[in-house]
Amino acid sequence: MYTEKTVVKCASGLHNKQATYFIQKANDFKSSIWIEADERKINAKSLLGVLSMAVVTGTEVTISAEGTDEEEAVKTLTGMLEEDLF
Repeated sequence: MYTEKTVVKCASGLHNKQATYFIQKANDFKSSIWIEADERKINAKSLLGVLSMAVVTGTEVTISAEGTDEEEAVKTLTGMLEEDLF
């Protein structure tokens, strides 16, 4: 399992369009991926799950993955949140 913490810098957090793009990118990987914030851990490949977290700008999240491409998955997704690549 590979894990990294980051702070969400996306201007609007992970809502609607940003959440959809994040989940599409997560689904590009074979690993199981989770996003955790405020003691809630959600499957990062689930739109309903990610939207229910209501992640806003400035929220500290932990991205973790387990599988053959776990490190690449975590680094890609944390990079998206840190660089506002939406």
